[in-house]
Amino acid sequence: MSAPTRSLTRKRPSGRQALLATAMLLVAVASAFPLAWMVLSSLKTPAETMQVPPVWLPHTPTLEAYEKVAGVINLGRSMWNSLFIASVTTAGILVTSMMAGYAFAKYSFPGRSLLFSLLIATMFLPPIVTLIPLYRMVGSIGLNASLAGIIVPNLANAFGIFLMRQFIAGVPDELIDAARMDGASELLILYKIVAPSVAPAIAALALFAFVYHWNSYLWPLTVLQGNADAYPIVISLSRLLSYNRGAVNTGLVMAGATLAVLPPLVLFVFLQRFFVDSIVGSAIKG
Repeated sequence: MSAPTRSLTRKRPSGRQALLATAMLLVAVASAFPLAWMVLSSLKTPAETMQVPPVWLPHTPTLEAYEKVAGVINLGRSMWNSLFIASVTTAGILVTSMMAGYAFAKYSFPGRSLLFSLLIATMFLPPIVTLIPLYRMVGSIGLNASLAGIIVPNLANAFGIFLMRQFIAGVPDELIDAARMDGASELLILYKIVAPSVAPAIAALALFAFVYHWNSYLWPLTVLQGNADAYPIVISLSRLLSYNRGAVNTGLVMAGATLAVLPPLVLFVFLQRFFVDSIVGSAIKG
């Protein structure tokens, strides 16, 4: 057999590799099944949702449930509220995490290690512990029942600072020193040199922050008492539960849930490459 022929010969996977691939496939199917069932159920007719045994695929797909959702809740307003909350909060987290992470990674100042340790310690506090103090602080500055009351306390994030600090620490000091010698300001160094070097970590943090604050329920519900016009989509969807008195309205609930899942899912599709790169990079550093 010639060399070119041998190079085209593929090595057959071993039994262990085949078993691992099968296990990964089963996990992927199990993870995707609830999402697929939700979307398919939203396209079923009320008769199909009530059928026993259940119908897996709708025989006559219909968008009737989606039309009903728009009539039950203020869908456009709720989606805009969620988009505004998640986008502004994510932008704030990215800015504060980059700046604080850069300071912790590249500056030496008294108490740096102690301050960073205290910051990390806050990550282990259950959110319910800080709910009442934060609510009282928001009320004291007059931000109750407003979108600003939801956003302002979340503009800085301990996990984001930790993540940025770990990745920025790997940026060569020589690049930063050279930029300083050329007269670049610290902000210019941060956003022209450091940020491109840690782009996968920024994308991963943006994805984490957006999905978390898009799906946030308890904090917005606490702050927005009495202001239903400012409800994000996750809270507005709770109104659909009153319509789920039987299987006949299952499609309505599933349609609302599908609409709420779409924006984070689209964002993940766009950022998945950077997300994977950040995981690989952190694994190599570890």
